[in-house]
This record gives sequence, C-alpha cells and structure tokens, in this order.
Amino acid sequence: MTSTETSLGTSPDPRTAQAATGDRRRWLALAIVMTAAFMDLVDVTIVNIAIPSIRQDAGASWSQIQWITAGYALAFAAGLITGGRLGDIHGRKRLFLLGIGGFTLASALCGFAANPEMLVASRILQGAMAAMMVPQVLSIVHATFPAHERGKVFGLFGAIVGLGAVSGPLLGALLTEWNLFGLEWRPIFLINLPVGIAGLILGSRFITESKAPKALKLDLVGVVLVTLGLLMLLYPLTRGRELDWPVWGYVSMAGSIGVVGALVAYERRKGARDGSPLIELSLFRVRSFAAGVAVQTVFGVGLGVFFLVWTLYMQTGLGWSPLRAGLTGVPFSIAVSTAAGLSVQKLVPRFGRKVLQTGALTMAIGVLLYIWESERYGLDIAPWQMALPLVVMGVGMGLIVAPLTDAVLSDVPREHAGSASGLINTVQQMGNALGLGLVAVVFFGRIGDRLTPAEVGPAFVNAFEHALGWVALVMFAIFLLMFALPKRPAQHVEGGAEDAPEAAPSGDRERELVA
Repeated sequence: MTSTETSLGTSPDPRTAQAATGDRRRWLALAIVMTAAFMDLVDVTIVNIAIPSIRQDAGASWSQIQWITAGYALAFAAGLITGGRLGDIHGRKRLFLLGIGGFTLASALCGFAANPEMLVASRILQGAMAAMMVPQVLSIVHATFPAHERGKVFGLFGAIVGLGAVSGPLLGALLTEWNLFGLEWRPIFLINLPVGIAGLILGSRFITESKAPKALKLDLVGVVLVTLGLLMLLYPLTRGRELDWPVWGYVSMAGSIGVVGALVAYERRKGARDGSPLIELSLFRVRSFAAGVAVQTVFGVGLGVFFLVWTLYMQTGLGWSPLRAGLTGVPFSIAVSTAAGLSVQKLVPRFGRKVLQTGALTMAIGVLLYIWESERYGLDIAPWQMALPLVVMGVGMGLIVAPLTDAVLSDVPREHAGSASGLINTVQQMGNALGLGLVAVVFFGRIGDRLTPAEVGPAFVNAFEHALGWVALVMFAIFLLMFALPKRPAQHVEGGAEDAPEAAPSGDRERELVA
C-alpha cells in the first residue's frame, strides 16, 4: 500500500474520525481496503513466478516478458501521486472503487489475453488502476480511524504484508502447476475477479467517503514528462539487444536527460506559480531526503534486477517447476518479515542508521554467497543449498525496508511530509522499472541468441551469476549513500514528518517484501 501525499499530507475531518470511532462498520471497511491491498501485493509475486510459463505458452519474447513486469511498475509509479491527489479532490472512496473496478477489469483482460501484446497492454492498464486504488488505502484508514487506533490497524497491515510475502509465490506456483481447466498461467490473473467484484460491492456499502479540506491541483504536465523520460530510457534498454542496439536507441536514452531537465524547469515554475508541483524541488535541499531518494531509487534497481533473473534462473536455467521455485523462496520471505519487525521495534531505536547500513552489507554478503553457491554446484544445486544465501539476503533486506522511509523523512518539514512520502514511493517504483529494463543488459546480454537445449542451463546460470554481481555492487553503493542519512532517525521530530511513523507499513515496504 503506497503512502502518497494523501495519507500523510492531509488531516481527516475530526468529525469524521469521531463518528467513525463509534461505528463498527469501519472495521468492515478496513477489511475491504486491506483485501484490495493484499490483492495488489500478491499480484506482483504471482506474475514473477509464472513468467517462464507465460513465455512458453504465449510465445512471448524476452523483451515482452520484461514489459509484462516493467510496464506494470512504470504505470504504477507514474500514477501514484496523481492517484492520491485525485482521491483528495474527488473523494477517496470514489477513487478506490474506480481503482479496484479497473484493476479487476484489467486482471480479466490479462487472463484472457489473446497474445503477448495484449498481455503487456493489460498489465500497463492494471498498473495504472493500482495507482488509483492503492494510494487511497492509507488515506481511508487515516480518515476513518482515530489516532489511538491506528497502531492496531498498522499492526494488522504488517500481518497482511507477511502473509502476502509467503503466500504470493506459493499461490502463483500452485495455480500455474494445477493448470486449472487447461488455462495454463491465466488463473493467476483470473483469481482477482471474485475478490475485486466482492471488494467493489462491499466497498460501495461500507466505506465512508472523505476528501482533503484543501486539495492541491493536478500536475498532469509533470506526470507526462516523468513518464516520457522513463519511456525514452526504458524502451531502448529493453529492446536494444533484440534490435542490435540501433542508433535511435542511444539518441532516445540521451534525450531522456533533456526531458528530466525540462521537468525540473517546469516544476520550478509551477511551484512558484500555484504551489502545486508534482515534485516539491525544495525537498532536495534537505540532505537526508536527497540521499534517501537516491537510496530508494538504487534499491529499486537492485530489486528489479534480482527478482526477475532469479525466477528465470530457477525455472528456465535449472529447469525447476513453478512449485519448486516458489517453495525455494519461502525462507527468504520469512527472513524479510522477521528482520523487518525486529529492525523497527528493537534495533533502529538503539542503533539508528547503522542498522540500515548493516542491512545493505548483509544483503551484499548474501548475494556474494549465492554467487559462490551457484558457481560451486552449477546445475546440480538444490533448494536447501540456496537456503543460507537467501536467508542472509532476506535478513539484510528486512533491516532496510521497514525503517528506511522514516529515516528519509526525519528531517523533512512537516508541511511537506505528504509530498515527500509520495515521492519516495514513486522513485522506488521507478527504480524497480529501471532495474527490470536493465535485465536486458546485465542478464540477457550474457546469453546467446541461439542456444541448443544443452546450452540453455549453463548459459542461464552464468548470466544469473553475472547479474548478481551487479546487484552486489548496488548494495555496496547503497551502503555508501546511507552515510548521508541521519545517524538516529527521529520518530517524532519537531517540525519533521510527524505522521511518517504512522505510515510504517506503507508503500515501497510492502512491495519490496513481495517484489
């Protein structure tokens, strides 16, 4: 559930919160929005585990496979802040229902896709609808529950995150293995239909409408420029190898820098004109925030690379079934959830920034250990031999994902807390999309175009080890960037992001747990 500026930057009407306190229906509303959030979380993992089956059954190219995941991430990232502001302006309930309805329709289009092109387009639509639905979740909670009850609510969020982290890969593996009604991979999307329809019906009845007292205007030009810049960078990266790196690809990637420059200039003028830019540029004067945005972006790149190549390595390279691959990831998910809880409750209050830096180094060590295991055992590696590096990586990731947002927001002025939170979540998703695009370079770039069946396994193993080397470098870069974060992130600093702790289970954290 991505906390955008809506969840942090606005305060609910006190009368609404007061009325909600005595209204038991608010718990039904909570169950509905949590179910929708869970549906979004699980959808990411389900798709990852089913990618080799999708390629084999649908005949998708490798670049199309990348866009099935990257297209969703890109649409989700580009629409997050806009989706949150639309909820502020037109009503969070209305946007939530529109989002869950659109997400359900897009899931049906994915499930019944006639070809890879339709599947890619449907996934982009699904990401755009998630960007409308997800930002409203914490906003609805914020407007429905009084402050003294939110701790209990976010505790439930944590449980949902843990459940999604473990059940997503297993559910995707089982649905793919069972081949229900001969539909192959399609049930991984069609399972959203009954859940989405129920959420739409029950949400219209039990969720209370709320709006921001003073909502900002939309910055559609900013959204267009952000999306255009990312497309100009990602599309050539994804298609470049397949098209033998044409000149227009380099021109497009170079041109994306110009688009970013135009975005900065436009946002500066818009901020001066009406005070409602998509990106609050003054935030980057805060050293910890600027470094935190860099950390989130680079971390997203690393995760985008790892999770896609990991799936391809196990199922295409080693020839494992989806179920075997899904079960192999369970120790990783459990380690992430356990370490995340410990980092927030016990470690960060005592050791501060050192916990996050330890997490980055631990994850890097786990990645290097994984490379060593892969080189040692090759195609004969067993799931139990992967358990140690995966647990080490999971512990490292858990130490980072839970406290990172609070650390980044510690020095942000209170009036900009919402914008800062939304931007953090957005850049993490953009980093994820960039990482998925880079898979064409760091993974597929090591694989020959025409492999015999006997060459596929060794080629994929070698490419996996090469990609993991880049992930390890990313973790070391994150360790260095974290020196710019506050030594001891404050939970409630005067003039800082006072609501940030309430968003502890939000946004990029859930997605990182199940990416």
